Amino acid sequence: AARGDFWIDRGGTRTDIVARRPGGGYATHKLLSENPDRYRDAALQGIREILGLERDATIPPERIGAVKMGTTVGTNALLERKGARTLLVTNRGFGDALRIGYQNRPRLFDLNIKLPEQLYERVLEVPGRIMADGTELEPLDAAAARDGLKRAYDDGIRACAIVFMHGYRFTAQEAAVAAIAREVGFEQVSASHQVSPLMKLVSRGDTTVVDAYLSPILRRYVDQVAGDLGGARLMFMQSNGGLTDATLFQGKDCIVSGPAGGVVGAVETTVMAGFDKIIGFDMGGTSTDVSHYAGEYERAFETEVAGVRMRAPMMHIHTVAAGGGSILHFDGRKFAVGPDSAGASPGPACYRNGGPLAVTDCNVMLGKLQPEFFPAVFGRDGDQPMDAVVVREKFAAVAREIGENTGAATTPEAAAEGFLTIAVENMANAIKKISIQRGYDVSEYVLSCFGGAGGQHACLVADALGMTRVFIHPLAGVLSAYGMGLADVRAMREKAVEAVLDDGLMGTLTDELDALAADAVDELRRQEIADTRITVLRKAHLRYQGSDTPIVVPYGNRQEIVAAFEEAHRGQYGFIDPAKAHIVEAVSVEVVGAGETAQDPLLEREPARADGPPRLAEVDAYMAGEWHRTPVIDRNAIRPGERIDGPAILREDTATTVVEPGWQAELTERGHLVLTRVIPLPSRVAIGTSVNPVMLEIFNNLFMSIAEQMGLVLEKTSHSVNFKERLDFSCAVFDQQGELIANAPYMPVHLGSMSESIKAVIAKH
Repeated sequence: AARGDFWIDRGGTRTDIVARRPGGGYATHKLLSENPDRYRDAALQGIREILGLERDATIPPERIGAVKMGTTVGTNALLERKGARTLLVTNRGFGDALRIGYQNRPRLFDLNIKLPEQLYERVLEVPGRIMADGTELEPLDAAAARDGLKRAYDDGIRACAIVFMHGYRFTAQEAAVAAIAREVGFEQVSASHQVSPLMKLVSRGDTTVVDAYLSPILRRYVDQVAGDLGGARLMFMQSNGGLTDATLFQGKDCIVSGPAGGVVGAVETTVMAGFDKIIGFDMGGTSTDVSHYAGEYERAFETEVAGVRMRAPMMHIHTVAAGGGSILHFDGRKFAVGPDSAGASPGPACYRNGGPLAVTDCNVMLGKLQPEFFPAVFGRDGDQPMDAVVVREKFAAVAREIGENTGAATTPEAAAEGFLTIAVENMANAIKKISIQRGYDVSEYVLSCFGGAGGQHACLVADALGMTRVFIHPLAGVLSAYGMGLADVRAMREKAVEAVLDDGLMGTLTDELDALAADAVDELRRQEIADTRITVLRKAHLRYQGSDTPIVVPYGNRQEIVAAFEEAHRGQYGFIDPAKAHIVEAVSVEVVGAGETAQDPLLEREPARADGPPRLAEVDAYMAGEWHRTPVIDRNAIRPGERIDGPAILREDTATTVVEPGWQAELTERGHLVLTRVIPLPSRVAIGTSVNPVMLEIFNNLFMSIAEQMGLVLEKTSHSVNFKERLDFSCAVFDQQGELIANAPYMPVHLGSMSESIKAVIAKH
């Protein structure tokens, strides 16, 4: 029998499935991730529905080629603190090291400081200590270790994390304790020299604890899915953007499993369309994920998720709490959007569930979402259209409240557009963090837009950033699932080095990299990937002596490594320091087994019509500050080469795309939608004296962002521990008189006197 492939993104709210039919072509399907009354697991239920099977029917493995999926199971367990009960085993005297953590204070102005809760429930301190140079200060007390592990096991703890001082380099004591733990019966044993073999006890320890805490939950889920698939090939997406066999999927590698599929989907499809510089923009119901691509996938090696630090290669994805469900607020003076969300239930006001006004309601109020062209899935029985009447009533009440509080009369549609502008600015600021803040000029990029709510805001987000092109794939509504199918199989290895880069070190580095590469290539061969499809990428992690932030560069000869490092350092921080020595903090290897290449087929060429595609309707929509008669067009009816001038609304099977005035949409020969700014944006003018509450919030964000970016460069390039860990400095923006405009959240004691100091400097000079 012919086999179909299933590519699945199991998200927090919805599970998306793209099935590749045996004869070619795709089927898409969406269901709620949690619906215990109807099914045990959304991914398996979706496969059954596409195959036309009954609810609890056995899935025939001979009809399935491969199942590739990303899952938020691990992320949700971390957010909700529902991982496995975990024991931390460490050196005597270091039981509090992870709780104390570092000296940085992310919320500087809080008087009641809440430390993140630790994931382990108990600590076992074991006598035994190896020094930084490898000498044994104290032998390991194996009997004490066995005794403590046995007690924890008897109390029902089944996962343990083993983290010893200098264990990344000298592994004997960790390995001995791990062997004892397995003998005692622990089901999950994570030793730091295997999970995260890099220096820095705290981040190595945190990563090992996360791995021990999440791996059992993940294993349970993987076994359940694998059991129901009866031996069909099952692969999972890792945080680094590569697939791996289900049996090799680990807790530390699952955190951004779902969004990583979105990045792969965006990059693969947008590059196919001929664009090589991409900003990924994935807007869902609760949050928006943004990513940057200019020739290679970008990864963060140290991240913090839900108050937990970890060091595992992760796709560099920045998430903000701005989605279709983000709730609108007016406090009597200014507007705010989010960060709280109306979720899937009750959802925005238009969902007929008594929900609050949210971003989706702005688009209903402005006529950009038309109830008659939106699936009728609302109300108690899930068969009614969106409720536009309640949305208009609620916005009318908000407009009255604004008038009473500010004395400035406003209309309901102007209020809705104001809120939308702020939501767009929040998303644009997220994109700035991954692009402009790192020295990239976004005007050269295309905005690759996907997710359920992305197309409604794509033109506005692009305008806020000065971008002129937007790309929307036909599967944009399920692109994260599509990305699972297009991803490569990847294995990554890293090793701490911590030595000055000189000619003598190069031989050692080459040997280390060869050993790491051999190990990773072996892992891919075990997954039945042919050598002809395997490529090996070698990287060095370099920093200046005294600074703390390494930059990852391709490995080559010494001159090439230094040149690449200096170019990247100048791009990010604006300077280089020829007097400083270069430190190689670590080396890493990434082995890639080439995945599927998706080529969207060329559409059959029908001649483009002079008057464009047929219109489903003409509606009133409010864009750029005024009402327009706006055509509604079915994307499936557009022929390649036809151009549609904004304003226009394009309805699709899984999304709605709004073409704003000044923009033009065109369908390419592969069925991709490309939106282009055809009328240049008017140049911005300074604001007069009457302050508009929307512009007030926007400029507030812009000035804050400048102050924060100053601090970021200072923190990453400074040598003083006081600066780089405790952030003992201040950054602010002042006017000509020395009055404060915006200050980043650094030391309050400086900020109090900063304005006076600046005034004194102005007076003197």
